[in-house]
Amino acid sequence: MSVLEISNADVWFPDGPHVLHDISWTVREGEHWALLGPNGAGKSTLLALASAQRFPSRGTVHVLGKQMGRVDLRELRQAIGVVDARLRLPVELSVAEYVETGATQTVQWLRPPGDEATSRVADLMTRFGLSGLRDRSIAVCSQGERARARVARALVPRPPLLLLDEPASGLDLPGRADLLQAFEMTAVEEPRLASITVAHHLEELPATTTHVALMRDGRFISQGDVSLLGDEAALSECFARGVRAHQIDGRWFAISKW
Repeated sequence: MSVLEISNADVWFPDGPHVLHDISWTVREGEHWALLGPNGAGKSTLLALASAQRFPSRGTVHVLGKQMGRVDLRELRQAIGVVDARLRLPVELSVAEYVETGATQTVQWLRPPGDEATSRVADLMTRFGLSGLRDRSIAVCSQGERARARVARALVPRPPLLLLDEPASGLDLPGRADLLQAFEMTAVEEPRLASITVAHHLEELPATTTHVALMRDGRFISQGDVSLLGDEAALSECFARGVRAHQIDGRWFAISKW
């Protein structure tokens, strides 16, 4: 079953750039996609289509079986988990309160969640190594702790689709390792969940990544299963320089060839 279908989509801005060109893409439940490309490739704009935050200028977008333009966007957005480190954190909340806001999809803590949501929050906080931080203020958490809290919050309502815009950006080595381990646990424990991760570095991708889409100048260079990362020609075309990737214990690492 597909959770995202984009057909021949373009995005342009009035009196501005043509950002996406003839994008066709299908993401199915249980798939975990990496969206890779240089700065300005159009990755964030494509993620905005997938999160029902932007309409295509041309073409069609179906998210969770609903066609953009023919559905209540507020209702649709509540069924999509979004993680974006650029969004404001409510620093007045504790870690537990912040994760609980995922139940109401708000940026403020409104009320204690119901029993089912409370159990879900507890499970996610354990999975993401946050149980010992329940009462700590988000304001004094490390970048790694905040990153794990963002993802736990996004998963509270059990979204079929999880979108992550550079979730490991700015993390140190232990913080990134903890986050990737939590992603890998989530893929095992929630096998129907689909995800799309925008990343700048292959080292930021979990070993559970199943598919890859390579972008440059608003177009797909190539897309397919994760073995595509071993295609030196495709990676080099995407980044306009020699790039070679290798795999260790299921995770990928890249080397730039001068």
